Amino acid sequence: MSLQFLKAGTSDAPTLCGISKRAFDSDILVGATTPEGPPGYMSVSFHTKMARQGHLYKLVDEGLIVGGALLFPQNDVLNIGRIFVAPEHFRKGYGIFIMQETEKLFQEVKEYTLDTPVWNVRTNSFYSKLGYKEIKRDKEFVFYSKHPG
Repeated sequence: MSLQFLKAGTSDAPTLCGISKRAFDSDILVGATTPEGPPGYMSVSFHTKMARQGHLYKLVDEGLIVGGALLFPQNDVLNIGRIFVAPEHFRKGYGIFIMQETEKLFQEVKEYTLDTPVWNVRTNSFYSKLGYKEIKRDKEFVFYSKHPG
């Protein structure tokens, strides 16, 4: 398996947008009441803007884009805005690879942060398994934090 986690260009935005839409729409299988996702998850212009600003990343397996991420470094903190994998590639280790590569790319930060919907059983157990600790929750989201090393 030749996996690469790279900064995405604007030309990758349509592909990543399609993967994002399918990935987040699949959350209806794990607790979502309707097929929906985070802001901009199905907008090519949003993904293009994120690529232009340097926040969009892609996971490439043997030349094929299979997933992506939005990463927002700010001072000593990296906010993992979202990660997504094409549903036909779920349960192949791609999500874990994205998280490990993200932590390698930004090992100089003091903290990684992210949030995920309260109802999403799949992502809550995934982040906990990777060592992220719940720091707070509200009616809609669970907020996680992890310190490198």
